[in-house]
Amino acid sequence: MKQLIECVPNFSEGRDMSIIKQITDEIESVEGVKLLDVDPGKATNRTVVTFVGEPAAAIDAAFLGMKKAAELIDMSKHTGEHPRQGATDVCPLIPIGNITMEETAEWAHRLGARVGRELDFPVFMYEAAATRPERQNLATIRAGEYEALPEKLKRADFKPDYGAAKFNPQSGATVIGARDFLIAYNVNLNTTSVRRANSVAFDIREQGRVKREGNPITGKIMRDENGEALRTPGSCKSVKGIGWFIEEYGVAQVSMNLTNISVTPLHIGFEECRKSAERRGMRVTGSEIVGLVPLKVMLEAGRYFLKKQNRSTGVSEAELIKIAVKSMGLDDLTPFEPRKKIIEYLLEDNLSSPLIKMSLSDFADETASESPAPGGGSVAAYLGALGVSLATMVANLSAHKRGWDDRWEEFSDWANKGQKIKDALVKLVDEDTNSFNAIMAAFRLPKGTTEEKSTRSQAIQDATKYAIETPLKTMEVALESFEIIKAMADVGNPNSVTDAGVGALCARAAVHGAFLNVKINCGDFKDKKYVKDVLAKATKMTKEADKLEKEVMKMVHSKM
Repeated sequence: MKQLIECVPNFSEGRDMSIIKQITDEIESVEGVKLLDVDPGKATNRTVVTFVGEPAAAIDAAFLGMKKAAELIDMSKHTGEHPRQGATDVCPLIPIGNITMEETAEWAHRLGARVGRELDFPVFMYEAAATRPERQNLATIRAGEYEALPEKLKRADFKPDYGAAKFNPQSGATVIGARDFLIAYNVNLNTTSVRRANSVAFDIREQGRVKREGNPITGKIMRDENGEALRTPGSCKSVKGIGWFIEEYGVAQVSMNLTNISVTPLHIGFEECRKSAERRGMRVTGSEIVGLVPLKVMLEAGRYFLKKQNRSTGVSEAELIKIAVKSMGLDDLTPFEPRKKIIEYLLEDNLSSPLIKMSLSDFADETASESPAPGGGSVAAYLGALGVSLATMVANLSAHKRGWDDRWEEFSDWANKGQKIKDALVKLVDEDTNSFNAIMAAFRLPKGTTEEKSTRSQAIQDATKYAIETPLKTMEVALESFEIIKAMADVGNPNSVTDAGVGALCARAAVHGAFLNVKINCGDFKDKKYVKDVLAKATKMTKEADKLEKEVMKMVHSKM
């Protein structure tokens, strides 16, 4: 598997899109790099750019973007709401595929060394790439911002990790590092007061607020024996936050960095802001995600808010995302487009799953065309997906049935199981066609030399095994769905019992249909013991499907 790094450089320009376009053009000029997101902010005068690639390509792209930013952005004229100290203010590298944090930190140092050597401005390393403990925190390095650089660079303790310790008026300094996925998140308040927004930020951020004697605002700061200010910690660990006013929208915001979403998820950050604001006589009106967000964050948020409503969480990804967006007001200031904001969706290869992206009519047309794929295997998997979807529907209807309020969690659990099986079967729709294509590709390999013949023969056998195991997986997963189908026929909403019955018919057809593909592909496989074992296993599954379908249909007819 390829190693993948995500790079999220923050450029100190958010108003002149021609400058940003020149920078992103440089980034996109590197082969193997995919630009995912460009998120400019007028008030902050800052643009967050997100792209991914293999490590060498990613740092090449980052270097070219930083070089162009140094040419086009003049920090001596820069103003904006966000803390900053350089044309490329910060450039974190994030491990997202088959690469460790330690390896990512090594690549960050390669980038830092190149920038310091070739671009002639100071470079500081932070987070996992920090060279000393006090530089792990970006805020510590950036204290005093651009304006403080001339004096700070004269200090021995502020010597840059790379580049000369001299002030570059145009480019300032940059910070490069390696870190976990961070979510930049702003919560909107119904106030224009920065002081009140800060009070909410202090309530929730891990650092909290300094302790004071007497008056909590004007009183003398309390200190420990070492002279360090004492603090009252905030309610959310792994959260940094400040309050600011965004003139573009006419509102104050609590601006947060969620540095560990396993410790404080997005929805908890939102909820803690909401609680603090309400205690202080304010109201949260919405929020915004700056840059990209992992899919799991949105799904967790959707489930959290559904649970608060005592509603089933066993709904589709799309529905969970919709609930998350509406609950946190993520479309308050600008539309929230999942396909543009969720990193997994942006990373999807549109060609890798062409069938499941089709409409019903397009899928039927493609199946009916002269092309041999999609065929029976894909249709069997889709039948299975439809069958378990019907059972999942019954579970969700049961969770919301009047008079069954105390059972919503029971049916929510069933619905969640159904969603997982449905998703697995939907993926197998494309997987079966992919296995057929793999066989065709193997047969097209050259067969002139002895070595070529051997390579081709092995490729055909490998592809054939893939084509056996894919429908076998469809059989296994479709058979699993009977547990939910049978339960919904038995204890689900009696008004929907026939839906469970249709689900059972679909599941049985999926098992038998996939079995046909298993059998025909076994005929071309040379390992006869493997074939014998597979056919025995598959035959057993068809008999089990027949038995379960009869049990379900008996229940259905008894309740009609």
